[in-house]
Amino acid sequence: MADFLQVSTATETREQAVELARSVVTGRLAAGAQIVGPVCSAFWHEGEFGTGEEWQLLFKSRADGYAALEAHLLEHHPWKNPEVAAVPIVAGSDAYLRWVAATAQPLPGE
Repeated sequence: MADFLQVSTATETREQAVELARSVVTGRLAAGAQIVGPVCSAFWHEGEFGTGEEWQLLFKSRADGYAALEAHLLEHHPWKNPEVAAVPIVAGSDAYLRWVAATAQPLPGE
């Protein structure tokens, strides 16, 4: 497994995305988050095809912290069955990856 991950989810509104990003990053579960949107999504939901606008969140985190990040997203997400998917970051600049490693972890005493 790679040492670093990009974890994605999506929300219905920009405000939901900003709040979820804030809670994850201030909790040091990810070094940072990017919010992209609105994006158009096409999907199957409860047996029916649908389309809609969503706000995509991309979190940069450590692989060893994935379980805690996933648990936080599932607990705080406004949807009952949200997308939470991770892909490995297989390469990156040394300075960037050091920043992710140092930032996406609790501070001593937290």
